[in-house]
Parts: sequence; C-alpha cells; structure tokens
Amino acid sequence: MDASTAAGRIARRFAALKDEGRAGLVTFVTAGDPDHETCRALLQALPAAGADLIELGMPFSDPMADGPAIQASDLRALKAGARLTRTLELVRAFRDGDAETPLILMGYYNPIYSYGVDRFLADAGAAGVDGLIVVDLPPEEDAELCLPALKAGINFIRLATPTTDDARLPAVLRNTSGFVYYVAIAGITGTASAEDAVVGPAVARLKRHTDLPVAVGFGIKTPDQAAAIARVADAVVVGSAIVSRIQANLDAENRPQPGLVDDVQGFVRTLAEGVRRARG
Repeated sequence: MDASTAAGRIARRFAALKDEGRAGLVTFVTAGDPDHETCRALLQALPAAGADLIELGMPFSDPMADGPAIQASDLRALKAGARLTRTLELVRAFRDGDAETPLILMGYYNPIYSYGVDRFLADAGAAGVDGLIVVDLPPEEDAELCLPALKAGINFIRLATPTTDDARLPAVLRNTSGFVYYVAIAGITGTASAEDAVVGPAVARLKRHTDLPVAVGFGIKTPDQAAAIARVADAVVVGSAIVSRIQANLDAENRPQPGLVDDVQGFVRTLAEGVRRARG
C-alpha cells in the first residue's frame, strides 16, 4: 500500500459521511484484549455493526490518560501476550478483509520509541494503518513522530480539550491531519458523561480554526448520548463503553465467554443506530 492510500482513507470516509448528511461512529478497542484471536474477530465485526472508523489501542503498562476500563483492558492484553508487533499483525489481518474502513492506532509514545520510529512508521504503513493518536506527545515534540508520520503518509490526529484556549489552538492544529479529536470532558476516559449543550459550542469554536472534521469522544456511553453528540459533531467516539462490554463477557480468569463478539457487535449496532438517527 502506498502512503497516499493510508492518508486518503480517512478523508474519503469523512467526505462520504458528509454526502450522507450524518456523523460517523468511531469505535475503540484495545489490541489483544482479551486475547489476540478474539480481538481479531472483534475488529472484523465492527464495520458490519456500523463502525465508520476504528481506533485500535496500543497496549501500554502506564496508560495515564485512560480510566479504569481501558487500563484494565491494557493489562489484560499485555498478560495475553500483546505487543506492538502483534498489534500490527491485527491491522494486517483486518486489511485482508477490509480495504476501506480507516484504522487509527491510539496510545502512548514509549512503545513506538522502543520499536524505533522509522521502523514503526514503515511497518505501520505497510500493514494498513491510516492514522496515529499519541496522547503524550505535545506539539512542541512534533519532530519526534508527528512530522515523520506525515512524511510517511500517515495522518497525525491531535487532541483538543476543554482547557485548550484560543491562544493554544494554533499550535495544536498546526500539523494535525485527518481529523481533530475533541475530548468532551476534563479528566480521564470513561469517568463522566459528555453533554451536547457544552460540546456544541466547543465544536463550533474548533471549526472557526480548522476545516478538518471534528470527532468528539470521552464520556459517550449510550445510543442516546451518541445521537446527541452526532447532532453537533462530525463523528462520535465510543471507547470505554465498548471495552466495558468486552469485560462483561469474560469469566473470572478473563477468558472470553461464548457470544462475546456477538454481544459487542450488537451493542455497537445500537450506537450506530443512534448516530444515524441523530439528524433525521
């Protein structure tokens, strides 16, 4: 796959969503949670359930921006043998059956640094990764990964938060590509609920500074909440609620119970229906 294919998949998907007159659904799962094969089946099931884009978490032992659900999923994945090479294996397996759904790796810089930036970008691009969200690299560190990723044809997606003021926004947006990820609540993932009355003005403010689509995540747990955010944003990101659904289908030893994939797929389908009905 050439670099233009990776960079173009996200833009094509948002253009198609705009033509349909609706927001997109972005789903998050942690690579290798609860094990490699179950995660592979989950990834393959997400587009059919209505996921328009997929974020795949890169397991890390100290996920400081994430709440208890995703922290637990990282630990489950690491205990089951997850590592960055296996995350890229999951991407390659997904791409064997799906050439169009954008797939974004999300996580922290340490595993990428340990892997080697140049080697990682080459392997990620070859596997079919479309974008990166690396939550602990600020704009001041763009030379570390952001600029090399853009050069390699991989979108670099930046987070904006309720505390990102107008003075800070230009730096945040300067090298952002693909879309902007707006964090709807202050704090860690999965601990509070996003409110559309607050998110709407925040999205409007972002759009005064950028032409990029704005996806909103953190604190979106139900189809009704997804619908409310879908009325004011270009995409809705759901992570902790999906990861919690995975956890609810594990036994006491964190082994997947029969029906896990079907149950998660059914839950994602309800989220997708909420997003799709949001604008009538």
